[in-house]
Amino acid sequence: MTSPDAIGLRPGARVVVAMSGGVDSSVVAALMKEAGYDVVGVTLQLYDHGAAVQKKGACCAGQDIHDARNVADRIGIPHYVLDYESRFRDAVIDEFVDSYTRGETPIPCIQCNRTVKFRDLLAVAKDLNADALATGHYARRVAGPEGAELHRAEDDTRDQSYFLFATTREQLEFLRFPLGGMPKTQVRAEAERLGLPVAAKPDSQDICFVPDGNYAKLVERLKPGAAEPGDIVDLQGNVLGRHEGTIHYTIGQRRGLALSQSRGPDAEPLYVLRVDPEMKRVVVGPREALAERRVALAGVNWLGPRAIDNAEVAVKIRSTTSPKQAHLERGEGDKAELVLAEPEYGVAAGQAAVFYDGNRVLGGGWIQRKQK
Repeated sequence: MTSPDAIGLRPGARVVVAMSGGVDSSVVAALMKEAGYDVVGVTLQLYDHGAAVQKKGACCAGQDIHDARNVADRIGIPHYVLDYESRFRDAVIDEFVDSYTRGETPIPCIQCNRTVKFRDLLAVAKDLNADALATGHYARRVAGPEGAELHRAEDDTRDQSYFLFATTREQLEFLRFPLGGMPKTQVRAEAERLGLPVAAKPDSQDICFVPDGNYAKLVERLKPGAAEPGDIVDLQGNVLGRHEGTIHYTIGQRRGLALSQSRGPDAEPLYVLRVDPEMKRVVVGPREALAERRVALAGVNWLGPRAIDNAEVAVKIRSTTSPKQAHLERGEGDKAELVLAEPEYGVAAGQAAVFYDGNRVLGGGWIQRKQK
């Protein structure tokens, strides 16, 4: 871990650590304690954990709360569990469901960071007279000439800066990411060295409140009637098949289209080009029709120089892709547009576009639906 003064805190400062019960946040708490800070662990109960307690990798469910408490006991720090179920339902789950029914592809992890964690939990940390809130995110907070900057993690394979683009400048001043300079292998090794009971615990893979990965099932349960059947059509409006609800489809999807077998085995593969809940239609076409060069954004959060406009940036359209070159044009208010140097395939409304200057996060925004 970096030395205590390297993260800009006085020796013995009080640090609240967001403990999810996983190995990353557990190592953060243990290392901060080892470095001499006054550490307080806080775990958020985000949803009814009764059904999820047996599910491995479900963040902030029953087993995870138990694991976080065990780690806190092991390293000798106070630990609190806060019931945030209603806040999480309103700010994250309901928004996720509404986004899907609008034909978008949402990212609930960003919403969770933006609201429940970095707004609500950060306020709790300040109420506890803490000097900082530390998390297990793989990102780096770097002191810059105009204040704290958000940078990519040293380990590209673990970098989570994409999911943190909505963090405000004020929040970033208070946050710390102690794992940003460490590879995952080192984090595991530290957990072993410190004797943490979660050292071998698997990483979470799915959206925490959808542990089986069946998003449509959740949407149907929380919003009855959202899965109305309709037509699958091509770009000319010809009906190629039927679907059981637009919530089952996302932009760029190829599998599970259930199209008529009359197209023949040598027919060109078709992809989802547009999801139209209002017309109950799914529009499909060839892969080249997915290519996009201009991407409209709203809800843009700026973390770079305030005057940035008409600039060349690197942009990530999805969390799993590498940054690609683009021209950023700033619009009115919180709007912007990206002009990509090379076409991107499968750009989906509801996802985020995050722009970088080297390793520094300049900002990001939410991708908007194309006008028909």
